[in-house]
Amino acid sequence: MRVLVTGGAGFVGSHVVAELGRAGHEPVVLDLAEDGRDVRDPEAVRDALAGVDAVCHQAAKVGLGKDFGDAPGYVSANDLGTAVLLAGMARAGVRRLLLAGSMVVYGEGRYACAAHGVTRPGPRAEADLRAGRFEPRCPDCGADLAPGLVAEDAPMDPRNVYATTKLAQEHLAASWARAIDGRVISLRYHNVYGPGMPRDTPYAGVAALFRSALARGESPRVFEDGGQRRDFVHVRDVASANAMALEALDDGRAFTAYNVGSGDPRTVGDMARALSAACAGPSPVVTGEYRLGDVRHITADSARLRRELGWRPAVPFADGMAELAARTEGRLPREAVLTRRP
Repeated sequence: MRVLVTGGAGFVGSHVVAELGRAGHEPVVLDLAEDGRDVRDPEAVRDALAGVDAVCHQAAKVGLGKDFGDAPGYVSANDLGTAVLLAGMARAGVRRLLLAGSMVVYGEGRYACAAHGVTRPGPRAEADLRAGRFEPRCPDCGADLAPGLVAEDAPMDPRNVYATTKLAQEHLAASWARAIDGRVISLRYHNVYGPGMPRDTPYAGVAALFRSALARGESPRVFEDGGQRRDFVHVRDVASANAMALEALDDGRAFTAYNVGSGDPRTVGDMARALSAACAGPSPVVTGEYRLGDVRHITADSARLRRELGWRPAVPFADGMAELAARTEGRLPREAVLTRRP
């Protein structure tokens, strides 16, 4: 199958391209880093779609950002870019789409109160964060909550600009699928890490920020108290999920979402300590700092992906941390990116 991978020279995209090539597909890359053209350019999209059977849409501006002034950039890259791509696919008659979704569309994860059962706390108040009260409380009684796994049928509740654009991408894709009888699978990635992660940028994920600090000989700075629960999933496991999902795009459903997580929740503090140890670097420093828009706990229930597509993560957390510690480059070697253009 000839597959257009937008953002195919980036962190996740380059691994997806390599995995698709190993699976016998023919990847075609459209990436701003490759030739200065991206999915917001209708002509570039038209050219890249020539002879394509499916699209794997990885191109996006990622991360929480620095402040709300980043909003136009996120909306332009993520939502306008997706709209231009989908319009081009409709014109070209390409009806299969894999979308790089994100767990951020859920907002906070799943919580249970001993008295009130499953509940959804609202955004954390800045006064609580300033005072070091990081855990959400039951909105009914104020009691402690127990975090759990969030499934694909959880309500959508994006808490920042990036999250809002990722949800908008899903809505755009679902509308496109209904309009042209297309098929969409959104893979909602949890915290992806691994070789090729971006370095020294405020838009990178926490694993990349910690790795960059350690490369400079500095201690990773852990926000809040380090107790935030996340699901760190290796990028090669994410790439394999894309290859499997590609084969499921003809199952008859217009839109399907799957969580992509390791199923092995860890705290941010756990990850910082493991990476510091693997790098033989300085111990993390817990700063108590916080960012508005961050959520406290969000961990995946990936049972649907395992059950329906047979996907299994293959990289254990300790092995992934050791590999990340040993790799210092900001992207995959160029020869690993199989760029085949029309």
